[in-house]
Amino acid sequence: MKLTNKGRYAVMAMADLASNARHGPISLSEISLRQNISLAYLEQIFLKLKSNKLVRSSRGAAGGYVLEKPASEIKLSNIIFAVNEEVKTLNCKKNSKRGCNNKSTKCITHNLWDQLDQHINSFFEKVKLQDITKTVQK
Repeated sequence: MKLTNKGRYAVMAMADLASNARHGPISLSEISLRQNISLAYLEQIFLKLKSNKLVRSSRGAAGGYVLEKPASEIKLSNIIFAVNEEVKTLNCKKNSKRGCNNKSTKCITHNLWDQLDQHINSFFEKVKLQDITKTVQK
């Protein structure tokens, strides 16, 4: 299975933002310190989250980022998609005429990995940001 750090860090940062929303706008440096993610990397991630309307920013001394909509309305799949990520369990392209491992046919376990891919993506569709923050706050 492949989910890069960008996808994982985006979900971590959004969970941090949601968990600390009651304190007002949160700076990326605060998230960086709490989650041990490079500030420069967070800046790249938040540009994508902002352009996909998952967060909005405010400037000034009390500035930072807030969620664009309630955590109960943000699916993990929205976050992962916003940073141009996808969860992949297959080495081949699903709908390609070319088979697995650049062969002319699909590998013997292709359907297994394809089903796993569907389960994982379905899971990310069902889980909301609020679901994560509930477990963090307990």
